[in-house]
Amino acid sequence: MTPTARTAPLPHLSDENLILDTDSYKSSHFLQYPPGTTRLFSYLESRGGRYPVTRFFGLQYLLDRYLTRRITAEMVEEARSLIERHGEPFPYDGWMRVVNVHGGRLPLEVRAVPEGTLVPIHNVLMSVTNTDPELPWLVGWFETMLMRVWYPTTVCTQSWHIRQIIGKALEETCDDPAAELPFKLHDFGSRGVSSRESAGLGALAHLVNFQGSDTLEALRVARNHYDADIAGFSIPAAEHSTITSWGKEHEVDAYRNLVAQFGKPGGLYSVVSDSYDLKYAINTHWGETLRQMVIDSGGTLVVRPDSGEPPAMVRLAVRALAAKFGTTVNGKGYQVLSHVRVIQGDGIDEQTITQILQNLLIDGFSAENVTFGMGGALLQKVDRDTQRFAYKASAGVIDGAYRGIYKDPVTDPGKRSKDGVLDLVMENGRMTTRAYYTFDTDFPGSLMRTVYRDGELLVRDSLEDVRGRG
Repeated sequence: MTPTARTAPLPHLSDENLILDTDSYKSSHFLQYPPGTTRLFSYLESRGGRYPVTRFFGLQYLLDRYLTRRITAEMVEEARSLIERHGEPFPYDGWMRVVNVHGGRLPLEVRAVPEGTLVPIHNVLMSVTNTDPELPWLVGWFETMLMRVWYPTTVCTQSWHIRQIIGKALEETCDDPAAELPFKLHDFGSRGVSSRESAGLGALAHLVNFQGSDTLEALRVARNHYDADIAGFSIPAAEHSTITSWGKEHEVDAYRNLVAQFGKPGGLYSVVSDSYDLKYAINTHWGETLRQMVIDSGGTLVVRPDSGEPPAMVRLAVRALAAKFGTTVNGKGYQVLSHVRVIQGDGIDEQTITQILQNLLIDGFSAENVTFGMGGALLQKVDRDTQRFAYKASAGVIDGAYRGIYKDPVTDPGKRSKDGVLDLVMENGRMTTRAYYTFDTDFPGSLMRTVYRDGELLVRDSLEDVRGRG
């Protein structure tokens, strides 16, 4: 059969059209709110989940990258054509009002807790309201985009909690835990995520808590949206191809080359050592043939196991390296490997990290001997329900009167939403959500800030600002 020929290629849809970045059904909502609705207020919270505290991060990126764009008449026409043919009504007059009355600037106000803040679950993190009484439905239209802050916040939250686990082990077993901690969890996740944007934003969320990353995209996002020069650091490291391309019979030559190339005084370099036989590589190649070369180089060899059960492989590697290279005993009575370290990057998550650290403690080794590389479990094995994020309307003005808005499903009381114009405050030494039943408030004692209004980003934090809040 001959394929049907097109007379002309279909026109491309713009990647820059903000109107299209929503859920389809949102386009019908302007017809669904009660007549006389002039104001809506929605909020974001973590309704629970894996961790009791969230570390809020990533909203500035979304606002700076997307919501500072100007809506154009061309965007409106393109969206109208697509959405109406898609099967939904389209608020054409409303979008043209954004163009003609507001110069393309979105008439919205966004308030949020400062990024990097640790907030107990069940509290407001962000709120959104409209500044044009003709366009209250815009608050819901951008739920889809703004809800995506769940991703960097969840990555940042998990990374922070793992930092506490590693930090505790270092405090117990290491003489200088503050110097060691920033580089103890290294991001290996770029290839395991769904997109370049996920890689950059997720990896930067991790870099709020640590400083080690192999995700270059995070450095670009940090530079462009959080004013960071170099947000994270890496070291030279081997992969299996750079070892196995030498052939099994020349594995030791591959290792010798790495020491020659990167074994410089004060330097670190990582070598995956399980391409054939991890135990043999440590005991013979590293521990005998190349031992003196490693010591004389003045650098630190970081051996990387990459298969097998992670706790068992790390235990094997640390014990074998101790036998071959020796140890010193630090001020807290724990053994520290001489000239070498271990990094485990396969099968790493919160549970395996905890087990590996427990094994080190039992065996009398300091936690400083081991660094962790975390990939998919860091950047990909999270979802919106990890912390049960929700964005819900909680207040409105209808026919000139305030109205509280909430849902309370009898089938799931955990999904009851808050009502009121919400703020986060400190009461009796703890953060709590305060509800006002009016829009006429200046939010006294608020822990939140107005970060965006009418198309403009009002607050721009640096990465250092964000890091300092944890």
